[in-house]
Amino acid sequence: MSRVLAPLGRRSVSVASAERVGAYDVLACTDPDGPAPAPGQFYMLAAGARWGGGADERPFLPRAFSVMRAAAGRLEFMLENVGPGTARLGELREGDPLWLTGPFGNGFSAPRDGRRPLLVGGGVGTAPLVSWSDACAGDVAAPARPVALLGFRDAAHAAGAALLPGVRVATDDGSVGHQGPVTDLLLAELGRDAHVEVYSCGPPGMLEAVRALCAEREIPAQLALESGMACGYGACFGCVVPTREGYLRLCVDGPVLDASILDDVTHP
Repeated sequence: MSRVLAPLGRRSVSVASAERVGAYDVLACTDPDGPAPAPGQFYMLAAGARWGGGADERPFLPRAFSVMRAAAGRLEFMLENVGPGTARLGELREGDPLWLTGPFGNGFSAPRDGRRPLLVGGGVGTAPLVSWSDACAGDVAAPARPVALLGFRDAAHAAGAALLPGVRVATDDGSVGHQGPVTDLLLAELGRDAHVEVYSCGPPGMLEAVRALCAEREIPAQLALESGMACGYGACFGCVVPTREGYLRLCVDGPVLDASILDDVTHP
């Protein structure tokens, strides 16, 4: 899939809606002048005039978020409050201003060798998989949603599974679906049909488990990685990750990387 390039400079847009889904916030905005993103790409977001005006004037830098859905100039993002940046974004309501830059990076590519796409996600890593699932469902050559397996901490977080239709869910505490890691569901699915290409996004430990399982079984996989980002344009080198091809900048060379060039997702 070819990369969609971000226009230079940030854009001031308006929040179209803000919805609470379990432990997450789903934030939507209108971006009529921006290009349509590809599944797996991301944006840098900052909360309008209130950014950098809290305690200690934090946060300083925008935050990177994978696009969850994009249609007719409307963008949706999935957030979890884990610090000052996400807390400020989670406070936004309809009509509030939002600074937006993007889309950035390389997204997902079509499966190889006629393989069936299989989606594996965890937490806010659900977001780019929603976008990819929508794209697969709209593919005239194979108009069906791929199987999706999602892992969450508990029932409050598992509510995020409602954002992606027809998923199988695992939770750490067993409050929803299978009790255990989402890789348990992945192993079962691979036992039924291993002619798949895996698409995955989530916390580093989960991604490493997915990478290792796929490498052991020689199954191709595309992993959407996360890293601290400051600019999105590759200028700051703050998001470099080691690969078999040398260090790559996730914001321009990723965030989606082929699992075959990675040795250990958990090690920066």
